[in-house]
Amino acid sequence: MTDKPNLSFWKLWNLSFGFFGVQIAYALQSSQVSRIFSTIGADPHDLSYFWILPPLMGLIVQPIVGSASDRTWNRLGRRLPYLVIGALVAIIVMCFLPNSGSLGLGVSQAIIFGLVMLMFLDTSINMAMQPFKMLVGDFVNEKQKGLAYSIQSFLCNAGSVVGYIAPIVLAMFLSNTAPAGEVPATVTWSFYLGAAILLLCVIYTFAKVKEMPPHEYAVYHGIKEEPTSDGKKEKVNMIALLVKAPKVFWTVGLVQFFCWAAFLYMWTYSTDAIASHAFNAPSIEEVTGITVNGKSYDDKYLFNGTTLLLAEGRQTLAGIKVDGETMAANTVVVDGDTIISDGAPVYTNGVAKVSPDGSEVAKAGKSIMVDGREVAVTESATTVSALSQIKPGDQLILAHIAKDPDGTGKYVLEQTTDLPVIGQNDEISLNYKTVLNAASKEYQDAGDWNGVLLAIQAIAAVIWAVVLSQFRRRKLGYSVSLLIGALGFISVYFIHNPNLLSVSYALMGCAWAAILAMPFTILTNALSGNHIGTYLGLFNCTICIPQIIAALCGGLILSWFPVGANGAPQTVMMLVVSGILLAVGSLFVWNIRETFGSANNNK
Repeated sequence: MTDKPNLSFWKLWNLSFGFFGVQIAYALQSSQVSRIFSTIGADPHDLSYFWILPPLMGLIVQPIVGSASDRTWNRLGRRLPYLVIGALVAIIVMCFLPNSGSLGLGVSQAIIFGLVMLMFLDTSINMAMQPFKMLVGDFVNEKQKGLAYSIQSFLCNAGSVVGYIAPIVLAMFLSNTAPAGEVPATVTWSFYLGAAILLLCVIYTFAKVKEMPPHEYAVYHGIKEEPTSDGKKEKVNMIALLVKAPKVFWTVGLVQFFCWAAFLYMWTYSTDAIASHAFNAPSIEEVTGITVNGKSYDDKYLFNGTTLLLAEGRQTLAGIKVDGETMAANTVVVDGDTIISDGAPVYTNGVAKVSPDGSEVAKAGKSIMVDGREVAVTESATTVSALSQIKPGDQLILAHIAKDPDGTGKYVLEQTTDLPVIGQNDEISLNYKTVLNAASKEYQDAGDWNGVLLAIQAIAAVIWAVVLSQFRRRKLGYSVSLLIGALGFISVYFIHNPNLLSVSYALMGCAWAAILAMPFTILTNALSGNHIGTYLGLFNCTICIPQIIAALCGGLILSWFPVGANGAPQTVMMLVVSGILLAVGSLFVWNIRETFGSANNNK
């Protein structure tokens, strides 16, 4: 095997520059996806389940890309074809994902659409990201590998900073609020900007990086083609490779488990945590269903025959009561201000202007417009909820999906449940849950600030990476970094000032620097031969599996903690859990025994 030559700084730079664009996309996904789903109307207890898709797709895609690229060669190269496919899909999806709540879909349909977009986004990001890790293994010798991964870490964190701060920078020019259920323009245009930069980075990479032809690659990696008895190349057996994997593959993987579970909870709950803990975001009570004679029935929609009574956690209106007389009212305008529209309360910055149950619309002496005609008020005008119009003999129907394709109030129902016919003496009440008001200005400001905090984390990671390289004992630097990060996570619980949270996230950045650099440096030092791409793809499972397990457990763990002062789930406790996980991971670092260039991987 011939030693690889030293590369100039700029050649090392070019190998990883595309990571800058890919990481912008990843940063937007990490910092904004929970915000997008919360804004659409997702339950905080369900947020972690949405995060199962990204690592699940990585678990599937990365080993396949790694193995396939080990056996690929065409005029585009060995690794770069996968970059092209992944980046192009990511660019398209980034234009759709933030618009999930703006396509005229119901909440449940919008969430499903968003989940599909998230699945494609993470799949494509994983496909685009993997080639850059492999290019370092392909081109860089052992002497320069530390520098190469440091450059990659810098570009990774630089891209993260751009992605994280994009929403708050755009807030200087665009609106940071939107109608309930829709994502603000600051977030939408951040994704558009990220897609444009990713496209430019892909073009740059193809202009600057020329991959080795197969025979040259074989010389530098000590590969000797060994055909099978029928003359064909032996197929890669991933199970066999795992059995022969160096021990560090597993010991580093154990540390990875605790690290990636910790950061999964940060990405999932960070926005909600700082919104309630530092921005005092208001909470709202959402209706989840109805209780009849002590038995609860929970679902998205409730109908009385064909009349919609509950829709996505909000009561509809039957009309208004003016001076004791009830009248149907599809639209109500008071002093030029629309209070009721399409039979439902109008929301401003996530706050309803009137309540469905007896809220005062106008005082005596006011003139109001009801469905375009003026109505005089001599005493008072109040709202009348559709739910209050239930009478004995009514047949109530719950539905999980309700579609009004013609906009005429003629609904098509799916996944329905018929409730018992209402009797004369039946007791009826609503079921509520308390959540943060994701459409409020405080929540959206917290979402922007969350991006700033994650940018501070990324900048701290760049700085700490320099410090980390000075540790003579690699494991000491690795362990200390994770402990510092654990302190940062736990400290969030004690801080209510948004600016002081910068310190907490800077400490988290120390752990992030170690997580990005240390595992791949330790692993690639132990590998050589023609299965590097496959091993790196398989090693990505140590990133994906812990995130899947953490996502499955997130809602359950959150339910263990008492609600906050505003009645909403105390999501800040999930960051404390992250700190504990990192502290445990720091202990398992000392179980790692580094090796170099395992010979059994040359075959």
